[in-house]
Amino acid sequence: MKASDLFVRCLEAEGVTHIFGIPGEENADVMISLKQSAIEFVLCRHEQAAAFMADTYGRLTGKTGVCLATLGPGATNLVTGVADANMDRAPLIAIIGQAGTDRLHKESHQNMDSIAMFRPISKWAETVSNARNIPEMVRKAFKIAEAEKPGACVLELPEDLAKHETDAAPMPTYKTRRPAADHKAVAQAIDIISQAKKPIILSGNGAVRKRAAKQLQIFAEKTGIPVVNTFMGKGAVPRSHPCSLFTIGLQGKDHIVPAINSCDVVIAVGYDLVEYSPEHWNKVPGKKIVHVDFMPAEVDDCYPVTVDVVADVADALWQMSEEMDKRSGPDDKLPLFNINDWAELRQTILDDFAMEKDDEVVPMKPQKILWDVRECLGPKDILLSDVGAHKMWVSRYYQCDEPNTCLISNGFCSMGFAFPGSIGAKIAHPERRVLSINGDAGFMMNVQDIETAVRNKLNIVAMVWLDGEYGLIKWKQQNQFDGEHSDLAFSNPDFELLAKSFGAWGRTLTKASQLPDLLHEAFQQQGPAIIAIPVDYSENLKLTKRLGEIELTL
Repeated sequence: MKASDLFVRCLEAEGVTHIFGIPGEENADVMISLKQSAIEFVLCRHEQAAAFMADTYGRLTGKTGVCLATLGPGATNLVTGVADANMDRAPLIAIIGQAGTDRLHKESHQNMDSIAMFRPISKWAETVSNARNIPEMVRKAFKIAEAEKPGACVLELPEDLAKHETDAAPMPTYKTRRPAADHKAVAQAIDIISQAKKPIILSGNGAVRKRAAKQLQIFAEKTGIPVVNTFMGKGAVPRSHPCSLFTIGLQGKDHIVPAINSCDVVIAVGYDLVEYSPEHWNKVPGKKIVHVDFMPAEVDDCYPVTVDVVADVADALWQMSEEMDKRSGPDDKLPLFNINDWAELRQTILDDFAMEKDDEVVPMKPQKILWDVRECLGPKDILLSDVGAHKMWVSRYYQCDEPNTCLISNGFCSMGFAFPGSIGAKIAHPERRVLSINGDAGFMMNVQDIETAVRNKLNIVAMVWLDGEYGLIKWKQQNQFDGEHSDLAFSNPDFELLAKSFGAWGRTLTKASQLPDLLHEAFQQQGPAIIAIPVDYSENLKLTKRLGEIELTL
């Protein structure tokens, strides 16, 4: 068969159902081969948006998301989304076109070394140089992308090679089982936990994957140890669970930071240092750290690991729970610790979340917006946060019932992620409601793909917080320079009219009491909906001040 047909057959063998992208003439053969396939090609309006769609699809399904672009500017436009998937641990494969092999050795139109560009931001990137290699290379790319920790792979297919004839066939797929944790490491970890006076669990991005959240909850209940999650670890333990101490990540003295300072043992489960540097939460020396993750711990002055439990996170937690059971005798009953010791702190945080729930001022306070959003969305519905000042508010105030129901880019931390990501989320889970929360700056970075959502009749809701500035940069500059900041203001379109010009539903909020009804109406549409909300970011500095004044109340 033709090489492009074989390439598509290999994608089918890997279970690919959707590809997001923009084709060019250099991958025309692949596109024609896709027409004969059951794989749906989601035509996008910008390659960066396509990569974010594939990124989110991979995070939510655990199966590799796939995006496609042509050579040169098509490939360079993919870069931010590919890097985001790689650093946020989402399985993704980018398929890029390339010039014919007869002109790769010389200066020629749009010819550049794309693979060299992608190598620093991916797990593996390679050019297909022989049609017979296609089955091996596709199988290798998917295997590497989905192996822990997941990330991005890139395959480049030159246009002339796509036309070659070959008798190769797709390779069979299979599951790779991860090894169990070393029994000595498990025993040492339980020794440390059993001897602790005040331990705490820090759950990260790796704790929300597959079975890990379930085993984490079992372990927390069995030991009586509370769990605090990073921005990307939300929902690992449900917000209603007495073991949940919610989210850490704001670089200030939030309630949970002094609580961690008072602990003698931290059990870090699926924690990535790219999410939230240990220098921000491990300021009191002397703690013992038990690192439970798919990979050995990164070396960091502020993260001196006492024991590395390296294995599949779910299985490692199961082994640790089993070890606890073996050791519990008549005089050593489980749980080891009383979770009620943390009840007062938990209630203090809950009271904090509810402080502005009845506020009716416009521009709206971030706390009030997020209270109404949480009341609207169900436990399985998906919220995506873009990057900006709103991300800090979402991270602190929006808590989850289940893993992978609040997606925040906090490894690569890229603006423009949330809106196109919501398209990938809706395609991955069409039965769920999907809401993106965007700043007015980040939303405009991929605004063109409103048309993609309209064309595909996807009922995704985009909430745009209006302040007419790069709010997070302003907030950080004000904190650093005694209230001073550089010129960060810009003007905005009328977002209601903008939505209508694309054929979408749009509204601009004028009264705080409108928000619940607007959300309800937005989720009843046949296509995308945009709600623009003036937001009061004077709350930013007030939050900074409050976070600096919190004292531990244990």
